[in-house]
Amino acid sequence: MADRTSSRASQVTPVTSPEQIRNVVLVGCSGAGKTTLAESLALAAGAIGKAGRVADGNTVSDYEDIEHQQQRSVQLAVLPLDWNGVRINLLDPPGHPDFAAELRAGLHAADSAVFVVSATDPVTAPTRALWRECAAAGIPRAIAVAKLDVARSSFDAILTACHDAFGLGTDTLRPVFLPVFADGRPCGSVDLLTGRRYGEPGDEPQIGSARESLVEAISGQDDALMERFLAGEQLDNDALAEGLRREIVDCALHPALAVTEYGVGAAELLDLVAGSFPDPTHRVGDEPAADPEAPLAAQVVRITGDPYVGRISLIRVFAGTLRPDTHVHVVGPGGGEPTEERITTLSGPFGKQQHPVPEAVAGDLVCVAKVASAHIGDTLADDAAAAPLDTWPQPAALLPIAVEAHSKADDDKLSQSLARLVAEDPALRLEQNPQTHQIVLWCTGEAHAEVTLDRLRNRHGVHVDTAEYRVALQETFGASASGHGRLVKQSGGHGQYAICDLEVEPLPTGEGFEFVVRVVGGSVPKHFIPSVEKGVRTQLLTGVATGHPLVDVRVTLVDGKAHSVDSSDSAFQTAAALALRDAASHTDIRLLEPVSAVRVILPDDYLGAVMTDLSARRGHVLGTESPEPGLALLRAEVPEIELARYPVDLRSLTHGTAEFARAHLRYELMTTAVAEQFI
Repeated sequence: MADRTSSRASQVTPVTSPEQIRNVVLVGCSGAGKTTLAESLALAAGAIGKAGRVADGNTVSDYEDIEHQQQRSVQLAVLPLDWNGVRINLLDPPGHPDFAAELRAGLHAADSAVFVVSATDPVTAPTRALWRECAAAGIPRAIAVAKLDVARSSFDAILTACHDAFGLGTDTLRPVFLPVFADGRPCGSVDLLTGRRYGEPGDEPQIGSARESLVEAISGQDDALMERFLAGEQLDNDALAEGLRREIVDCALHPALAVTEYGVGAAELLDLVAGSFPDPTHRVGDEPAADPEAPLAAQVVRITGDPYVGRISLIRVFAGTLRPDTHVHVVGPGGGEPTEERITTLSGPFGKQQHPVPEAVAGDLVCVAKVASAHIGDTLADDAAAAPLDTWPQPAALLPIAVEAHSKADDDKLSQSLARLVAEDPALRLEQNPQTHQIVLWCTGEAHAEVTLDRLRNRHGVHVDTAEYRVALQETFGASASGHGRLVKQSGGHGQYAICDLEVEPLPTGEGFEFVVRVVGGSVPKHFIPSVEKGVRTQLLTGVATGHPLVDVRVTLVDGKAHSVDSSDSAFQTAAALALRDAASHTDIRLLEPVSAVRVILPDDYLGAVMTDLSARRGHVLGTESPEPGLALLRAEVPEIELARYPVDLRSLTHGTAEFARAHLRYELMTTAVAEQFI
């Protein structure tokens, strides 16, 4: 990778004002062509000497080995490009739904987006889901139609399909550049506003009606411009360019153009971004204004681990100017006590590479090393009393992966390595279950799990084995029973003597544990009664049949015997545990399983299949709603045992179009047929 990078990648033009910056995120499904487009843009801007290919594993933004193996992006990459005196910070996040956390970080750090649509399969359900994600972020966006050279559909037909699928209004999606074809393949473009030609010569497209539609769309929100347009006046290019910029910034118009693997559309897109996309001063939100002279307000967007440098934080500066050799206060999203950190050096990212920069003004992106107390979403500020910046929502990690250290050496490093992984990946959740004694990594899907285990192995040198995920069950008594516990060991010297008689009866689910004393005549001395309760409680923790905790029972001490010399606290604890196990042998032990409240948002087309699948998982469908046309909201209660692989199965069933959430609800009695697998 290094030999393909030109000197411009490490000697970018210094930025002195937010007006010079364009933060643009590439959005699209996995395989749509985002990374290929990023290579074309970097080549056109002179940042690299030769464009890499995803298939060859030599692209600038995909630099991890697992990205080369899977031939897809798994992390957010930043490529700063200089074009016409403007710094374009190009953010390339993954398109796979398992890495939605990287996409949302990119959307938060950017001020605009280029939505990449593959001409070979332009409007899929995941594409529509990504468009909704961008719409929720509320940032201006253009549409880049990739792979037009291998598509069977025309450029106009693809834009019409996008217009209908995304539910766009009239005049909100218009081409700004029309592709020029030679021998049926795109070879260049023509600018509809200026008439400028890009690329190689070819068959001249008919631009009259397309230009008129674009000019009408641009004039629609400007009364003065519309009057001139209706009067038939010839609108000058400067007025049209300003109108286009205004429409894009206001999200009233989504410009479109075609791009190819061979660089067609790259210079056109760079011109569009530099001339018409919003700079940080136009950002709409609760963040402070992009003023370089204001107090510092910056936010940690992403954290990566480097084996030589350590923790590297990608920072978006919203206000003020971040300089090296200064001190900042790190404020968490929930406030709390801030910590003070020293900023040593600043570096500009270019894929995997880093190059030093003198400062980062409001609106810019910069990397800072070794800010140990900062986490993703934390705010960096001059003032310790500064309010934290708003964070962004993270995807729910719903796929459990149980792991075990492969060796003793791996076990020694496992805890620290997992903590680092969680710090770098906000979508990863670590659970150490005290009941099942498993270490569980909660991931967003199989691809996320594969990348997590690969990083654990190759980045941190820790080898783990995956194990079957165990759900935390509970035991209870099926009916009342009595038990007798006898511990008598008198073979000379100080012995052990304790006898307990217990009655055990089940309680309603969720009532917990009750201990009742009903002995008469002092058969069990009062000072040993707490020992009996302690022995019962200890046995409850490990259960009496399957090793799961025993709950929802009332245990009554009805009789017993003690010895004046040999009875002791430990003896009565042991006798109580024996009596509880003896009672369990005289009745049926029932299992309780956790039940989750499940919420699924999905297209109407898949509702029947998902309901059938939930019923097969012993789920109880509570009802459905229609939050918006074409979508259904399904609510159900499902045993958690049936949900271990549900995120994967649901994605397969709905082709990645459904959103799924779960929350623990309660414990319920497990059916006898299912419980036989565990008892």
